[in-house]
Amino acid sequence: MTPFLDPEVLAYYERGAEAGRLHHGHNRLELWRTQDVLRRLLAGAAPGGEPLRVLDVGGGAGIHAQWLAADGHRVTLVDPVPLHVEQAGQLPGVAAELGDARALEAEDASADAVLLLGPLYHLPERADRLRALAEARRVVRPGGLVVAATINRFAGLHDTLRSGAYFEPANRAVTDACVAGGELRPVGGQSLFTTAYFHQPAEVPVEFEEAGLTVRGQYGLEGAAWLLGIEERLDDPEQRALVLDALRRAESEPSLLGISGHLLTAGTRRPQG
Repeated sequence: MTPFLDPEVLAYYERGAEAGRLHHGHNRLELWRTQDVLRRLLAGAAPGGEPLRVLDVGGGAGIHAQWLAADGHRVTLVDPVPLHVEQAGQLPGVAAELGDARALEAEDASADAVLLLGPLYHLPERADRLRALAEARRVVRPGGLVVAATINRFAGLHDTLRSGAYFEPANRAVTDACVAGGELRPVGGQSLFTTAYFHQPAEVPVEFEEAGLTVRGQYGLEGAAWLLGIEERLDDPEQRALVLDALRRAESEPSLLGISGHLLTAGTRRPQG
């Protein structure tokens, strides 16, 4: 058993649901919007369009590593869940290895871009999140790109209201506690996510800066669209394109960042000293 995760978190992911999660319902917005934002950011990191050395830390079963490799990038995925490493290792062009975001095996300045599209979710202790961000800074080249995903503070409240789960007393108690302090700590009788930390958007740049990263932008992924029951519109390519364009227009509006379920924060390595 891997020592990198709390046993409860490991058990949650060993169920195997992560590989297909972003292919269904409103979750598809998270996938498509992550692709949209990352492709623009990575293009800026390689002005000539050259393939990048991408380290996908906490990359799960490879949902993003797969399309990044198909785009031509040299992708190494690191994840603390053995099942995920096994699944990702079967994808074309993806190298996968077991590891901890807080203590990466990668050499200093060995990546052009480091993605943390999951690790900060499951590090409730701030010191651990700073360690993960500092490790990303260490392994990215000078001027290289670091992008981290976070779950927004009120995402659980919005999601449980949308689904009806909030009206179950056990779920409501856990959700309200998360809104108050940011930590989701599942207890018996509730059916929510596993142990996690939900950020306020303004918290993330502070953590980036303390880890030696200069923030270059923040991007709300789903906007309000994930709460509006638009799944059928996502099935139609033309209407989907309109939804994605609308979300792009408001993605970095400060007053709207927290309405998204997920937030991407992008930064670059700041010189030491």
